[in-house]
Amino acid sequence: MSKFDLTGKKAVVTGGGSGIGKAIAIALAGNGAHVSILDMDIENASKVVDDIKRNGGKADSFKCNVSDNASVRQTFIEATDSKAIDILINNAGIAHIGNVGNTSVEDLDRIYNVNVKGVFNCLKESVEFMKIKGGAIVNVSSIAAHVGITDRFAYSMSKGAVHAMTLSVAKDYLTFGIRCNSISPGRVHTPFVDGFLKKNYPGNEAEMLETLSKTQPIGRMGKPEEMGALVLYLCSNEASFITGADFTIDGGFITLNN
Repeated sequence: MSKFDLTGKKAVVTGGGSGIGKAIAIALAGNGAHVSILDMDIENASKVVDDIKRNGGKADSFKCNVSDNASVRQTFIEATDSKAIDILINNAGIAHIGNVGNTSVEDLDRIYNVNVKGVFNCLKESVEFMKIKGGAIVNVSSIAAHVGITDRFAYSMSKGAVHAMTLSVAKDYLTFGIRCNSISPGRVHTPFVDGFLKKNYPGNEAEMLETLSKTQPIGRMGKPEEMGALVLYLCSNEASFITGADFTIDGGFITLNN
């Protein structure tokens, strides 16, 4: 067996239709896992599945609203054929810009429903499947869970909750052989970033991209594939001694920006 081999493993990746989730799904499938991609955008999810299959991997896609418990439960049953799963990646999430003063109740509810309740729903379903033979869970948190970031009140709240849920699940399910960890990315160059720059800084996208890139001491944004590689490691047998941990992958943002 080669290192990081996931042959025979069943993985579920939420929000796997683009960006970080797409890179994670490709990394897992590329190392032998059968990946089920759960996403509201089933068209993008299906394209990722096609990419994986073209490269000899195994994957399928399901439209799922992670904030809806009934939708999550039914999707998990369909994706797993009511059998055990080995890997869960809680990646689905949405962003919000604002401080506590200009964040509305509706804004907070929207962020909570996807970023907190969505993670809860998937954790709740997955641990029942994983009780059969153990498993690995990776929650995608953020540097916003660990340091203050301007105008990210609701988003930071939600990622702080993800960090806390990671610790709770890791503690409560040790005896079932379930490991639960999280990663905390800094800025990552995804299509979402490009879309944000195009919408908010038309004509100055390149300049703003450089400005944002320089907020990481390493001098650039992260790549989705780098996030995928870290998640791959945490899901593999090579990480079998790791649980209840958070891994910052931020170009030195937290530790070197002082």
